[in-house]
Amino acid sequence: MPLRIHFTAADLARTRLAEGPRPMLELDIALRLLQEGSHPIRFGAWRGESLRRLSPRVRRLFDLIPPTGWTAGFLDHATAGTMDEALERIRATPAARIRKDMESWAGQRRRRAMPPWTQSLGSDRRLLAALADTAAHAHQHVIAPYQRRIDALSRADQALRTRQATREGLDALLAGLNPRHIRWKPPVLELTMASGAAGDIHLAGRGLLLIPSVFGAVYPALDETADPQPWLTYPVALRDADPFLRPTDTARALSAVPDSLAALLGHTRAVVLWTIAHHPGCTTTELARHAGISPASASQHATVLRTAGLSHTTRHHNTALHTATSAGCDLLDNAA
Repeated sequence: MPLRIHFTAADLARTRLAEGPRPMLELDIALRLLQEGSHPIRFGAWRGESLRRLSPRVRRLFDLIPPTGWTAGFLDHATAGTMDEALERIRATPAARIRKDMESWAGQRRRRAMPPWTQSLGSDRRLLAALADTAAHAHQHVIAPYQRRIDALSRADQALRTRQATREGLDALLAGLNPRHIRWKPPVLELTMASGAAGDIHLAGRGLLLIPSVFGAVYPALDETADPQPWLTYPVALRDADPFLRPTDTARALSAVPDSLAALLGHTRAVVLWTIAHHPGCTTTELARHAGISPASASQHATVLRTAGLSHTTRHHNTALHTATSAGCDLLDNAA
């Protein structure tokens, strides 16, 4: 049986897209992926590189964020807009809240023994601070080396979803989030959860915040109790590319930018990059129209920009949607 989210007209009116992945939530999902070996093609290189860079102390985070099951509540800061904000919230967690969360978390472990070191969490502020520092260390080595790529993929996905909602309606947006595990049967959204959770959730007019996730590539994550609004993750569209370059490949690509820029010094290609940056998610036809060139020329220039790491292309059905990467935006900003 699936988990069913029931929508009213008020819920649909308040349902919205988040601007991008939430840092602590993305780290939570990534740490789970590191502990199991699924999707080796998509995440194998990232997993190997990350595990080599991580300190052994990260195992304390693995204890509190297992591959499946619940995260210890005081680490759940999915609503934090930045990683620094999430870390400050962890460090400032009252001792009584930690003890309550750990008791609740212990009850969810279904008779699995609690890690002995966790017994001091509710009374030792230095241990809590060290755990926050470990989360910062994990983010630095698991997420940060790939942040440009994550940002580019997220912007492209945002453009795709916004176009879908604008042109085809909220029905199409909800139906296309993750068809294998998120099924829209109006007025109910059916979820297949990794935990196998089932039941009925009524949003009671609060709507739903839809949060994209690069690491949450399969099963959705959900918090129906989040304040001020319940949230649900969906996978960033990755139909035409692997989610990451290796950090060494990224450095090599960035070092090649001066050579790539030699091909961008012409007026037309500069106009194409400017157009993509100012019309994120534009199709090749729209790109050609805005830039005043033929579709064939627009496609050729977009290919050069994509190869140079200055733009990203996402496919929606038979349509290519173009978005500038962080490197492309930086180039335009510096030129300006």
